Amino acid sequence: MIEIDREHPDYKRQRHMLQSYRDLYRGGLDFKQRSAEYLLQRQKEPLDVYGERLQRVFYQNYVGSIVDWYASTLFRREPSIHFCNGLEDGQKFFSGFVDDCDRKGTRLSTFFRQCLIDTLVAGETHILVDFPRTGEIPLNRAEEDASGVSRAYLVQYQAENLINWSANERGDYDWIVLRQKVRRQPRIDSPEVLDETYWRYYDRSEFRTYRRIERQDGTADIVLIDFGPHAFSRDNRVPLTTMRVSDGLWLMNKAANLQLEHFNKSNALAWAITMGLFAMPVIYSDREWNQIVGESYYIQLGPSDRFGWTEPDGKVYKIAADNLESLKEEIYRVCYLSQASGEQISGHAQSALSKQMDFAITQEVLRAYSSVIKDCIRQVLSAISIARQDGVAITVSGLDEFDIGDFAAELQDAKSLLQIGIESPTLRRQIYQRLAAKYLSDTRQEVKDQISREIDAQFRN
Repeated sequence: MIEIDREHPDYKRQRHMLQSYRDLYRGGLDFKQRSAEYLLQRQKEPLDVYGERLQRVFYQNYVGSIVDWYASTLFRREPSIHFCNGLEDGQKFFSGFVDDCDRKGTRLSTFFRQCLIDTLVAGETHILVDFPRTGEIPLNRAEEDASGVSRAYLVQYQAENLINWSANERGDYDWIVLRQKVRRQPRIDSPEVLDETYWRYYDRSEFRTYRRIERQDGTADIVLIDFGPHAFSRDNRVPLTTMRVSDGLWLMNKAANLQLEHFNKSNALAWAITMGLFAMPVIYSDREWNQIVGESYYIQLGPSDRFGWTEPDGKVYKIAADNLESLKEEIYRVCYLSQASGEQISGHAQSALSKQMDFAITQEVLRAYSSVIKDCIRQVLSAISIARQDGVAITVSGLDEFDIGDFAAELQDAKSLLQIGIESPTLRRQIYQRLAAKYLSDTRQEVKDQISREIDAQFRN
């Protein structure tokens, strides 16, 4: 028995870093409310001046847009998922599962697009496979399906939710502890707001769920509220799959420091420009000066006195603006999107060939992300098939088209390939299925599976 609220050393080390990465990704009001943690105070800067700078703070969120661009580009078309062999009921279940994978009406592609975003921000995300639990134990498969016990669903947990774990030398989890905090209002007529904390412990055979309710009058103890074997106990595995990218593909980790540097310098430049708008009067005189200067006053100068205004000559502004542009280009460069940072690279216009080469690099990075996502989808769906004992074979393809092209061009390429005259029914079947899947990418999975079966039947006959 482990102490349920104990935190892993790696979790303690990365907790603050992950919070800052979340703030940098979200931006907006959340970032502004926490800007005191990121806007550096100058040496001996008066607190009232620093406070005014905090009120005027703004954030140009480049890295958040980059992360969203990768996710939207990669999922421009949904992945193609094919189910074959095994029980017919199993194939029917997975067809519905693709359209609603979390019992909230979320399509599988939408679920994994959010998982990718979370992975690019935090380096990893966790996907828990769970099954509904009832008070009665089904006697057979028919009763399981009728009661909904076999209706698997997915739950995404962020990297911060996995607070403790143990893994073997292959990286497979021996046990995990997930912590989740929920705020709710028990009754509509009650002003009390309850903060509840849940701990979910899973090992290779069983689960335990704990809860603690934090009330206004004090905090209750941690209470065990549910326990028992989980659906993966027969396979002796923890029902958690982790989507993870390498350090080189962890975009937020590569761009966070540059984004913070850009944030501080852009706010410093904005403050300097604002202060430059309020020029300070300068009096050149040998006499003692005691006159009041202001919009509703006038001053009297002697014959040899002179009057002027202080204002910057603009050289430092230009240097700062150039540095900000350089930081912006570097943010895009380390995220493999140099072609999207602007037309100027090192002061020179970028050629069309150079842009094409840069986008080729971006495509290779997109393919790397595609492999991570398809492997994760395959692992999750295969684990569900094993737990349900369906025997369904699962194939995941797609997520490999990144150019915004016309479907007519793809159709013409397919027609040209078929006209070559290659005597291969398998090739023709694959071409037809691929074209149908692309054209109907946003159609329900049940319809796509039916079309695929009809194409197979056509070539068998």
